[in-house]
Amino acid sequence: MRSHLLNDTTAERYRRTVTEGVERVAAHLAATERPFTGIAVDALAPRIDRIDLDRPLHDTAAVLDELEEVYLRDAVHFHHPRYLAHLNCPVVIPAVLGEAVLTAINSSLDTWDQSAGGTLIERKLIDWTAARIGLGPAADGVFTSGGTQSNLQALLLAREEAKTDDLASLRVFASEVSHFSVQKSAKLLGLGPDAVVTLPVDHDKRLHTVALARELERCRRDGLVPMAVVATAGTTDFGSIDPLPEIADLCARYGTWMHVDAAYGCGLLASLKYRDRIDGIEHADSVTVDYHKSFFQPVSSSAVLVRDAATLRHATYHAEYLNPRRTVHERIPNQVDKSLQTTRRFDALKLWMTLRVMGADGIGQLFDEVCDLAAQGWELLAADPRFDVVVAPSLSTLVFRYVPAAVTDPAGIDRANLHARKALFASGDAVVAGTKVGGRHYLKFTLLNPETTTGDIAAVLDLIAGHAEQYLGESLDRAS
Repeated sequence: MRSHLLNDTTAERYRRTVTEGVERVAAHLAATERPFTGIAVDALAPRIDRIDLDRPLHDTAAVLDELEEVYLRDAVHFHHPRYLAHLNCPVVIPAVLGEAVLTAINSSLDTWDQSAGGTLIERKLIDWTAARIGLGPAADGVFTSGGTQSNLQALLLAREEAKTDDLASLRVFASEVSHFSVQKSAKLLGLGPDAVVTLPVDHDKRLHTVALARELERCRRDGLVPMAVVATAGTTDFGSIDPLPEIADLCARYGTWMHVDAAYGCGLLASLKYRDRIDGIEHADSVTVDYHKSFFQPVSSSAVLVRDAATLRHATYHAEYLNPRRTVHERIPNQVDKSLQTTRRFDALKLWMTLRVMGADGIGQLFDEVCDLAAQGWELLAADPRFDVVVAPSLSTLVFRYVPAAVTDPAGIDRANLHARKALFASGDAVVAGTKVGGRHYLKFTLLNPETTTGDIAAVLDLIAGHAEQYLGESLDRAS
């Protein structure tokens, strides 16, 4: 069994095995015609259930054949131009190369004596991102598993900086379309059930700053502590960007921590055309960025950045077996001192490889293309009487629904849109997402693939309308 360990004596086997796997995946990608096969869980589950994990195949080719049957054949392909659903991006090749390197070397980024150069590369990328944001010379941060962890850590720091033991008095303010991780983080941090105050949004789905000012004043008047305001730069449903300069002014006035959840909108940090859409982010106390959303990186690749490196001390614990306190005085750079995680992958390498091959402008150009595509998609939807589109895009998301002229019952229209989404997914011809707006069911395009065209958008709209019309026609037949 030692022949399966990766070391100096198995380097050639490693090369052959990985090459075999890469060739299999490359052939699969080249032959992909649809984003999904449409397979149902009841059809796929038995294939996996019948595999006996206690009876290995002892042959890489046979395992790859099996993997084709249970995974590759029916995988949902984010690289396909008609995958238009969630915040999943196609990935750039330099990042995939970085993934292969970091997996084989298997550095752990918690301490210097496990990572060495990996530590310095991650720190360099944190400095680069902080400079792009404009956080100033005292900024710092650390890579995380994703936006949820980044938001949790940011709110942990905000809680500690609030300097009160009365957790029931703490309040966090966020818009009604902010990410659910705000509420989840509040619960994990031991805050009360009323801790998160959700605020209304304007017509463009941006946090209403008049409402924020009113609630901050009420908080002060009631003797409560305004722990943090979470501004969103790219909401999950709409891609909307809260008015960051105005929020920054209010946070400064009330002495409140300003966190910007830019998990989606961080692509604007590299944008050649639209960087000004996140002006004001430089005033934040903390920022969440998800490179695996709008920097075209493989999952996972995320970070939390802070204006004042000293605030990261709230996540610091010292263990004699890992990062003893003396290492601080010896200036040994242990990243675990900043992180909620201990063992941690060298995910920063993927972004490093991407920047060294493509440059920031290359990333920004790709993100600008999907923003432009969303604007073109908005024009298509706005001009099409079959659809109601909610708001013009700030980034690359479109929320809309099919509205048949002959049907006025809102519940019937809801059912038609739900059916259209499910039928489209089952066909495998395209994948779209869904959400609710004002209690009604809507569909959603999240456009993160520069290979998607307006022709693809138009074709998927026709498919949606066709499925909805078929459903409504069958419903009328049943009723009669």
